[in-house]
Amino acid sequence: MSFFIRNSRKLTKRVKPSKGSAAKVPKLKKTKLEDEEILSEESDIEEGDLRSQREKTPISEDETETAQEKRLRLAKKVLEEIEKQEKERFVEEADVTEAVGKRLREEALEQAGKLRRRVADTLEVDAEHSFFLKCKDHKLSVTCAVASSDGLMFSASKDSSIVKWCLEEKKKLNCIRGGKNSGENGHTQPVQALALSTDGKFLASGCEGKLIHIWDPSSLTHVHTFRGHRDAISGLAFRKNSHTLFSSSKDKSVKVWNLDEMAYVETLFGHTDSITSVDALIRERALTSGGRDGTVRLWKIVEESQLIYNGHSGSIDCVRFVNDEHFVSSGDDGNLSLWGLMKKKPLYTQQKAHGEEENGVPRWISSVAALQNTDLIASAGSNSGEIKFWKCGENFRNLLTLQSHPVEGFVNSLHFCPTSDGAILLAGIGQEHRLGRWWRHKEAKNGILCITLKKKT
Repeated sequence: MSFFIRNSRKLTKRVKPSKGSAAKVPKLKKTKLEDEEILSEESDIEEGDLRSQREKTPISEDETETAQEKRLRLAKKVLEEIEKQEKERFVEEADVTEAVGKRLREEALEQAGKLRRRVADTLEVDAEHSFFLKCKDHKLSVTCAVASSDGLMFSASKDSSIVKWCLEEKKKLNCIRGGKNSGENGHTQPVQALALSTDGKFLASGCEGKLIHIWDPSSLTHVHTFRGHRDAISGLAFRKNSHTLFSSSKDKSVKVWNLDEMAYVETLFGHTDSITSVDALIRERALTSGGRDGTVRLWKIVEESQLIYNGHSGSIDCVRFVNDEHFVSSGDDGNLSLWGLMKKKPLYTQQKAHGEEENGVPRWISSVAALQNTDLIASAGSNSGEIKFWKCGENFRNLLTLQSHPVEGFVNSLHFCPTSDGAILLAGIGQEHRLGRWWRHKEAKNGILCITLKKKT
């Protein structure tokens, strides 16, 4: 099969952009001058009324400023907001100026897909400040967890509930109950995926009942429901800095949704087995793993094409972007693979990354996460009893083990939450695996393990 595939036809119709609110101006019928007689006094009155009306109507700032002046005004507004955020972190003016300059440089590099931060050697696990969160609403295994930049976290479980947390205060704030007590809009089937938009405006949740619910994260009120998949939802991902949502399903398809219009956009076909996960970054692309079909696919939305990658010997269960040019994948063959977008084979594969069982079978790697645009990766064996941290080597040619953190139970999801002085790794823990009930750890607790990473002194 060709490495580069271009679709020969459009799969579905794209959503047309909404028309402007301005109404159409009716055309005036041409009339001959002799057909109408206009009095000079009435004409003078109408002209005077129009003149006085124009004098009373203020001219807005947008109408008077040029395009260059508008760009300058908006740039100053963004700069003021960044300075305000950095002043909350730094006391001295010199520190603020340096931090603002660094942040602007990083954002420019990120937009160009060239941002690379080396942090793996500067961070270490802070076991003293790591903590475990649990509540009565999560009666079954936690399947996924996501967090926002302002310290809010959302978790979901096999009992169909979604819980909102405050990481700083380490407490539950709100809950959307599922199952029989779900009410009108709650999930009635196990929730398998969560995604939070970059600006924190939308929270998306997908369940085994083929539904995608959209919520307001601040109040947890229901906003919309997307239907269209023919099987369980396996993954959700927002394109960074946008309201474009990608969803993957066991029905072998990927769907694109526009949350500004609350509309379906298109469906992407290509995988020949159930899709197990999906991820996205700032470019208009989606990355998916195809489970037993043994492929990872990069979907180029604008070009309507896809790239196919082969390398695992078993089911590929998780895939995550490291940056715009590299990604990492894992599966039930026990391999942790590092890829470059321009190579259809892995740049490096760490075999038996989490060891092997007593019978010699490699331990299944059930989840993986990457601190985006850095060289830090985390992985978890399904029941290996530890979470490992890895460093991407020079030019992404190898993976180096940094350290590990013990954990009891099944690690069903991993998600990095960047902080001002490091990061927090969120691990969804359960007594059972999120996809089935093959094994059970009775001693484990259903909840979220929050591993704090701090800068080395």
